[in-house]
Amino acid sequence: MDFQVTGRGLDKRQPDGPQHFLDQEEAEEAEDRQLLEPQAWSTYMERRAVLREFLTSELSPQLLRRHHARVELLRRCSFHVQILPEHLALGDQNPPLLPHTIFQLVDPCKFQRMKKLGAAQARIQLLLLGDLLEQLDYGRAALDALLESPDPQPFLAGWALVEQRLAGLSAVMDNFLAMMVPGRLHMKHRLVSDVGATKLPHIRLLLSTKMPVMFDRKESVAHQDWATLRWFVTIQPAAHEQFELRFKLLDPRTQQECLQHGIVPVATCTFKIHHLLPDRVYKFTIKRVESYSLVYEPWQDSLTLHTKPRTPEGPAPSLLGKPGHP
Repeated sequence: MDFQVTGRGLDKRQPDGPQHFLDQEEAEEAEDRQLLEPQAWSTYMERRAVLREFLTSELSPQLLRRHHARVELLRRCSFHVQILPEHLALGDQNPPLLPHTIFQLVDPCKFQRMKKLGAAQARIQLLLLGDLLEQLDYGRAALDALLESPDPQPFLAGWALVEQRLAGLSAVMDNFLAMMVPGRLHMKHRLVSDVGATKLPHIRLLLSTKMPVMFDRKESVAHQDWATLRWFVTIQPAAHEQFELRFKLLDPRTQQECLQHGIVPVATCTFKIHHLLPDRVYKFTIKRVESYSLVYEPWQDSLTLHTKPRTPEGPAPSLLGKPGHP
């Protein structure tokens, strides 16, 4: 009997469980309700629900993480300029010129100036995207703190300010999504002059991106005096592309070792480099071969590999294998 009585006493002193915290939250909510009029309380709860829905659907942590990953990927892309003819008017029987044909007619000096403008636009785009993401992160944190605050006044007398903040963050998100797509380059002067009697179409310049080239770190391996390098294009396959593979010995010790570097053009996504020094560290860099359309390439993937040390000399090759007859 004493054991049963003691057990009931212990049950009363058990640590707080989930039900305890739920009861505590309900008690705080009931206390807040007593401080507000019924209509004010209803308005308060409705506006809290609006704010919670906005944070869940429009500005969720998962969505912000995806946007951060997209911007980080864009920072590793290469930016290129595309020259395309404008759409022909209805009934125009002249066939449009192909892009490579237009490039042959473009003034080289004017095109170089246009490439500098494209590089500046790409840099500005990346800077603005980072700034917009920072605004979204800060806005999410501020609204989350407001939702957790016990003060009901921002949801009552100060709700107009909250609505302005929600509208502002929605506009920031719209600008961010629109800026994720590289846009059109605007020309002040014509890049193509009329050639004789040939009627040339109006052209438009677009800033486009190519996905970054990255080493396959599982398949890229260094051996004693050679290395196998493999790489790939992020997201999309590398079809008919030319690459530039660079290698360099780190910390050369002699004048002869300073010659351990080079640039290798490669038309595939794998290459073997021979005549490396054993037990040394090499840095490898991969990129696309620079094309006429490249305007900005802020990032290149690099990989550091350590070659294996030289193995102790074993028996002569003639002595390896099965023993011969005496």
